[in-house]
Amino acid sequence: MNSPQENKHEDKGHNKDFTIVVNARQKVVTAKELSFTEIVALAFDNPPTGGNIVFTLTYRKGEGNKPEGTLVEGETVKIKDGMIFNVTATDKS
Repeated sequence: MNSPQENKHEDKGHNKDFTIVVNARQKVVTAKELSFTEIVALAFDNPPTGGNIVFTLTYRKGEGNKPEGTLVEGETVKIKDGMIFNVTATDKS
């Protein structure tokens, strides 16, 4: 029978570092999940603002059954080591 110490599940996985790439720059995060807004903040030191700015966020090399896709404002994505994110800002004027 296994003792609790031998069952080393990811219960304390919140301390794990994930290395991801955002707009071709390597970033280290500890969260298992990131929101659209958090990824945009990683992509731009000073994000463009204004009523006509639209962000497009795509990712690849992701978790499980959805290894690639897009995110929209309000959504989150599970983080996996080596994930790649591309964030672009467009002025829709």
